[in-house]
Amino acid sequence: MQLSNVRVSDPVSSIRNLGPAVEAMFSRVGVTTAEQLRELGADEGYRLVLKNGVRPHFIGYYALVMGLQGRLWNDCQGAEKVKLRKKFDRLVADTLGAKKKGRSDIEAALDRLGVRSPD
Repeated sequence: MQLSNVRVSDPVSSIRNLGPAVEAMFSRVGVTTAEQLRELGADEGYRLVLKNGVRPHFIGYYALVMGLQGRLWNDCQGAEKVKLRKKFDRLVADTLGAKKKGRSDIEAALDRLGVRSPD
């Protein structure tokens, strides 16, 4: 077997901010390499996992966006974060439909406080 023709790609977890849990989440939908995820992009990659049952979570989405840009997950702040939140909400609404469209005001407030609301 000639190994020079075999291309080994980096795993999804090689992207900044993305660990084994995110790698497993993407693997379940057939995205097994960092290259595949970069080609899909943050929005299409996240849309794919949403369609396959992953519960929407803004922090996970923006960690993915920042990671694909080579930035730390918590680098997203201020107006950029507000704009990204609106993009996330549209993505979730477009992907999951009106039933799961938005969050209640209390859920948004708990998110800002770092408290997770019960399911």
